[in-house]
Amino acid sequence: MHLDVLDLRNFYYRTQLGRVAQRAVRNQVTKLWPEAKGQTVVGFGFAVPLLRPYLAAARRVVALMPGQQGVMPWPAGMENVSVLCEETHWPLSTGMVDKLVMMHGLETSDHAAAVLDEAFRVLGPGGRALFIVPNRSGLWARRDGTPFGFGRPYSLAQLEAQLKRHSFTPERSLAALYAPPSHQRFWLRTADVLESSGRRFGPWLAGGVLMVEASKQVYAPTRGSLKAAVRRPLRVLEGVGQGTPEPALIRARAG
Repeated sequence: MHLDVLDLRNFYYRTQLGRVAQRAVRNQVTKLWPEAKGQTVVGFGFAVPLLRPYLAAARRVVALMPGQQGVMPWPAGMENVSVLCEETHWPLSTGMVDKLVMMHGLETSDHAAAVLDEAFRVLGPGGRALFIVPNRSGLWARRDGTPFGFGRPYSLAQLEAQLKRHSFTPERSLAALYAPPSHQRFWLRTADVLESSGRRFGPWLAGGVLMVEASKQVYAPTRGSLKAAVRRPLRVLEGVGQGTPEPALIRARAG
């Protein structure tokens, strides 16, 4: 079940905890993808808090929002790039996307397999996709007061296995949201310190969200159909059409 776009907007843009979460996740996104000059960048679900760094240099930025969630105009004060769409039928041409960010779009969908198939379709050969989901071992998945407390949380192994089943190649993984999902002033003030500590001691701490970067690899066929067809050629016509050697012809006439 998708969350309502108004609830998502209010959390990320009107609460201090939401702004902390937005900053922590976006910092990890820009760490993976520092730029997207001349590229097409697409977000699906509610990924708009992460797309702003690419507005200036990207060739095109599109924010897809599923109908079950609803849509809002974005970015504020600029030309709108938000599009309402069916979650399993995106209004994008096949192979046109260079970078795809999915947040609050996979774990809340009742058709996750179809969503991944659509993501693979629109991604160009060699394109990159970043999937951001709640970590089943983290604190954020256990609190209903944030958007990461809804839907199906994942482990890293579960997410990577699901991506592989839909032809994606996982490349890198990160985590974010090491601070607890609390509105208390102490935790909000120390959130940046906790984020940096969590990235340093990641193997021993569970971040609130998992982030897996995956690529779309398209391989050329290794064996042509013609070669396979003549791998064991028939020899029933061998010798047909070959000329008779001249010496043998002379001997036959002499006899």
